[in-house]
Amino acid sequence: MAKGEPDSDNDVAGEGKSSWAQRITAHVAHLQALLNRREEVSDLSSGDRKIAEKIKTHLAVARNAAGGWSSPVSMVTGSRIDRAYSNVHKAEVKLLKLVPEDEGELKWAGTVVLAQARQHLGPNDPRLVALEERLKNNGQEMGPDLKELAVVTLLAAHEAEEVERAQARSFRNVLLAAVIATSIVATLFIVWNFKGNLTISAFLCFSPPAGQVCPTGRDASRIDALLVEGFGAGAAALASSLAIRKIQGTNTPYSIPAMLILLRLPVGALSALFGIVLINGRVVPGLSNLDSTAQIAAWAVIFGIAQESVTRMVDTQGNKVLGKMRGPERGFKSDENS
Repeated sequence: MAKGEPDSDNDVAGEGKSSWAQRITAHVAHLQALLNRREEVSDLSSGDRKIAEKIKTHLAVARNAAGGWSSPVSMVTGSRIDRAYSNVHKAEVKLLKLVPEDEGELKWAGTVVLAQARQHLGPNDPRLVALEERLKNNGQEMGPDLKELAVVTLLAAHEAEEVERAQARSFRNVLLAAVIATSIVATLFIVWNFKGNLTISAFLCFSPPAGQVCPTGRDASRIDALLVEGFGAGAAALASSLAIRKIQGTNTPYSIPAMLILLRLPVGALSALFGIVLINGRVVPGLSNLDSTAQIAAWAVIFGIAQESVTRMVDTQGNKVLGKMRGPERGFKSDENS
């Protein structure tokens, strides 16, 4: 098969896609291979053939979702990602139902289901508890009598995982809205100073005994607000490089860590702008007048870095959301202690 060309099952290798889509398409190809083998080596009943057809439908939908064009709406709603994962999950559950009761493959299927369930279900979930106890009493081997319990438990684990993904997507969308809103507000102040007869500069200029001092010199300028916000955003970018060490990475396709870093830039710009205004209004104790443009720039940098006191709380919430996202690579011991 040439690079980028689909095989007989319409699975594609080597096609340029995002990382999550690459993982999904690889897993879909794996599930398709398992289904193909099951159809070859087993004499499926009419009922099982209907299940097999539904598995093919699930896999086709997942391929389409992972390979389709990502519109701005789907990026925000996460509809393609949810469609792909939910159909892959349902295909996995149905494949478990097709495992013959007289095959050795069924023997260790219970441990696979148990690993998934421990990641996503609470330790007191009755399905998980029942499966654990039955497997423990049976030497971790699953017999035909446990098959339906395993199917129900796997389905519950997948549904819990989808809820976790939905929470992560919702938090990402809140961060995105905050980034857009703060960026618009910061831009409006700059535009206002350009178009509004230096209205904003009146709040950024100081009158020490030596004469008026503004961010760009002795006289008010259209770029006063731009300069102050620029120093604030630059300081926030510097502070964010230090904050990265406390932000968790993620294997989810929602880019929450990147959004946490991006949020700092407009927040830093607004912090610098409002901080200079507060000093000018003599709200900050011990400060009334700044004597030079360098002092104005320095305080803009300080307020830009100070935004960390606000965004750090957002980081904490983001890490909590990411901490709820479970996967097979997560250690059980650390999860139990968390």
